[in-house]
Amino acid sequence: MSRGVVFERTGGPEVLAVRERALPEPGPGEVRVRVAAIGLNRAEALFRAGIYLEQPRLPASLGYEASGTVEAVGEGVTEVRPGRRVDTVPAFSQNDYGVYGTHVLVPARAVVPHPENLTPVQGAAVWMAYLTAYGALAEDGHLRPGDHVLVTAAASGVGLAAIRTARRLGALPIATTRTRAKVRSLREAGAVEVVVTGEEDLGARVDAVTAGRGVRTVFDPVAGPGVLALAETLAPGGRLIVYGRLDPRDTPLPGQDTFAPVTSRFYSMHEVTRDDERLRRAHAFVTAGLADGSFVPVVDRVFEGLDAVVEAHRYLEAGTQIGKIVVAVGD
Repeated sequence: MSRGVVFERTGGPEVLAVRERALPEPGPGEVRVRVAAIGLNRAEALFRAGIYLEQPRLPASLGYEASGTVEAVGEGVTEVRPGRRVDTVPAFSQNDYGVYGTHVLVPARAVVPHPENLTPVQGAAVWMAYLTAYGALAEDGHLRPGDHVLVTAAASGVGLAAIRTARRLGALPIATTRTRAKVRSLREAGAVEVVVTGEEDLGARVDAVTAGRGVRTVFDPVAGPGVLALAETLAPGGRLIVYGRLDPRDTPLPGQDTFAPVTSRFYSMHEVTRDDERLRRAHAFVTAGLADGSFVPVVDRVFEGLDAVVEAHRYLEAGTQIGKIVVAVGD
């Protein structure tokens, strides 16, 4: 038998429940992973609440990111064998697969070798964050050495990964946070400056840091009307990249009144994870950063056991963490 997390209706963390189920058998192109640790992501909370990019087909499972050991493989799987330690990457729909469980099925293309220098908890805290940052900041070459990049909500797992990714590219990250309590952690991650938006004028601070030139890139998970103020920090030819929707209000098109020479786009890490060649490049980039110490998994808190999943989701939604929230499941 195995255990897995399911929900039968959308809503808050309380809709999550742990159920016993038969040990799943991998079909063609699938692998079964015995899970050691699960990384929590904002996307899963949105999916559970029914406000993600896709609506859950109920009853539903959830989860993108886990670390564990391959137990069995399905027909046609040759690139990975039972006994191999792996991490999962978000290369699937949560309506098809979910990793909140003790034994889970995922597509073979959604597992990568677990870095030997990381623990399972750290392995569950790497890939969503760094693949998201890689695709937005590194893949198309827009961000160049010496450019400034503004990273908003920077204390999240993706925000911290974006800071380190920018530094590895030779760029200069400016981080934002709502409270001063997170300033030290953001500087330690590599931010050249931190703007406390609850106390400081964002535009004035960015103008001072960049000597009036503005930033080359804005990397934002919030969206909503606030993008207009973010767009004002961009240099001519700059790019506003929105990768989330923490603010559910409509997001206006920056520059529509002034015809400012900036580009804005919505971005999803699925642009990387669902393209085999881009995923190969992303994996190589992140693995190299982990090997030389440029990239570090930042774990804010570890919850013990699947039965702690409701508490873990409540902590996730509180928004006080710096880095990743992980649920430890097994050895």
